[in-house]
Parts: sequence; structure tokens; C-alpha cells
Amino acid sequence: PTPPPRPLPRSRPTSLRIPALGIDAPITGLGLDGNQELETPPIDNPNIVGWYRGGPTPGEPGTAVAVGHRDTRTGAAVFAGLASVKRGKQIEARRADGRSAVYTVDRVKVYDKAGFPDKEVYGPTGRPELRVITCGGLFGRRTGYTSNVVVFAHLTATK
Repeated sequence: PTPPPRPLPRSRPTSLRIPALGIDAPITGLGLDGNQELETPPIDNPNIVGWYRGGPTPGEPGTAVAVGHRDTRTGAAVFAGLASVKRGKQIEARRADGRSAVYTVDRVKVYDKAGFPDKEVYGPTGRPELRVITCGGLFGRRTGYTSNVVVFAHLTATK
């Protein structure tokens, strides 16, 4: 088997591409809100992806987290089709230094928000990984979506 690529140094993410889904979206940095939960990307710009600034940048060791909306009041958003991405497909994160980190999808899971497994999703794995997260499940006007779609991927190349 091919040895894993060497991790990249820190560099701000600029865009996210998922060719299998036709996604090529700009990235904005996100922090944590007052409840220590990840902020969400701006709802008035549904085609932007949020990247957790407190975690690894693309290709760095650790578990990086990217989030995006599934839809908004005005229609589909950047990750509308995320749940349909297949194992083995690629996700490319471009960086401010001109390099890219290429991740390969390992699996896609849907978790109920009430029992969301933080450790499984965000925990360290010993290699550069990426989680791409959006809403899933049933939608209620007052409560929003009941679940989250989580794509698990690991670094397989750098450019």
C-alpha cells in the first residue's frame, strides 16, 4: 500500500471541493459560541463552508471539522447532497499557501442530535482526518433538524 502523505504545516483553508457532488465552495473560519458549541456558517450565504479555526487546518495532524448548511428558507444549500457521497470519493481542501489536502471518504453516518457521539466524531485518531457535517433527519419548524450527517475522511494526498 502507498504510505500515507506527510502532514502539512498550518495554513488557513480557503475552499472545499467535493467533485462527486459538484461542490466547490469558499471557506470561512468558525469559532465556538457561548455554549462552547461550534458556530454555524452565515445563513444568508448558504453556499459557504465553515471550518473550525480551533482545530487543524487542511492536511495538519488531527481531526479537522468543516460544516455547512443543508438548506435555508430560500432553498438548497452547499451540503444539500452530502449524505449521498460514497466511500472512496475525494474531498479537496485548498489552503492559503496554495497547497491542497486531499481526503478520501471512509464512511458516512447519520446521528441523532440528542445522542451525538462527540468522542467518535471529534476525537483524535492519530492521523490527519476530516469530518464534514451538515443537518439530517426530519425537520421541524420549531426544532430544526433532528440529526446530523457526518462524513468521515482521512488524508490520502497533498498537492
